[in-house]
Amino acid sequence: MTETVLLVGGGGREHAIARAVADDCALYACASNRNPGIRRLADGFEMIDETDAEAVADYATAVSADLAVIGPESALAAGVADALDEAGVYAFGPRAEEARLETDKAYQREFMDEADIPGCPDYAVFDDIEAACEYVDAYDGDLAVKPVGLTGGKGVKVIGDQVTAEEAKTYLRDSDYDRVVLEERLVGEEFTVQAFVANGELRTTPAVQDHKRAYEGDEGPNTGGMGSYTDTDLSLPFMGGGDYDAAVDVLEAVVDALPDYKGVLYGQFMLTEAGPKVVEFNARFGDPEAMNTLPVLETPFLDVLTAARDGEALPDLAFSGEATVCKYAVPDGYPTDPDAGAKIAVDEESAGDALLYYASVDERDDGLYTTTSRSFAVVGRGDSIAAAEAEAEDALAAAGDRVRIRHDIGTADLVERRIEHMAALRE
Repeated sequence: MTETVLLVGGGGREHAIARAVADDCALYACASNRNPGIRRLADGFEMIDETDAEAVADYATAVSADLAVIGPESALAAGVADALDEAGVYAFGPRAEEARLETDKAYQREFMDEADIPGCPDYAVFDDIEAACEYVDAYDGDLAVKPVGLTGGKGVKVIGDQVTAEEAKTYLRDSDYDRVVLEERLVGEEFTVQAFVANGELRTTPAVQDHKRAYEGDEGPNTGGMGSYTDTDLSLPFMGGGDYDAAVDVLEAVVDALPDYKGVLYGQFMLTEAGPKVVEFNARFGDPEAMNTLPVLETPFLDVLTAARDGEALPDLAFSGEATVCKYAVPDGYPTDPDAGAKIAVDEESAGDALLYYASVDERDDGLYTTTSRSFAVVGRGDSIAAAEAEAEDALAAAGDRVRIRHDIGTADLVERRIEHMAALRE
């Protein structure tokens, strides 16, 4: 019997999910933008706001969906998984209460404390901004300033890296945040491990390193992620022998403490001289990290979804052993003043052997238009990071005009700098 799957969301992450399941099921999708890549793969596509839980559940019922995959964090925060489950459609995504692991950074740290999850940095939570500013003055060291709620990867300010202590206090006072978390600044190299979780167990995927800064050389403001890479095994070149397993231990501790959690659990870690520390958890696939890991997953993703729904053991995961490099094309001016509503042309044939994923674009009758976020990505694969990077770079002829790219992602120079940085920290 053919499974009917509903995909919620219209970004690059969701295009990657669509590619991973479309050949094995009847796929329907809904999103607030018309993503051409998803629309071509789907048997049906409906324009629905991803945060309209009732409308999403109604659409799932209308297409007789057997299960659903929720892409964006905004949908999880809005209780879309709750609404789908209550409508009798299994949602591969946590309910709003479990999704607080991402959507409420104060809850996240307090949960880690109470459940004795390893890797938690020093932190303090404030609902009085002046008290937070006093803490900045009194703290012996640098801090990361984090709004409690969702900010799309762009709300965090790090003292000693992005801002001074005085600038951090100005940021706090000028913001309209009700609550903030102040955490010790973690120094090292960031990496991500994503896990599929259901029925009290998890299966992990290769480590990914994302690049948040807008410009080459890790300069400029934070973004949702300009690109990322994986190696040919589960680890990354700057990681030591036990670092990946230590990160997995953290994820396993979370699942032990949240036995009803289902969906993707994403751990963002800082590899410090003392080992991995938790920067944050996300309750869904990363974007762009989904575009690195799903293309090299040889186990059918649908098998993971149906096992989760049916209460069966999740299948062991097999991967192709290829390295991947993802590079995003973003609107001119992104992230501070993106050129939204610009008409762009994407020559898909010029992507060659690389994979092209559409993200925050809107397909209209007369062509393709940018929105305020990242437009599309290319993913190269190869028997080394260097080979994957070359394939991704060759594919960027597809980018056309009115977009910008970080060309240094996955290059030998940048990877070597990561290796040297960790080696120096661990001397």
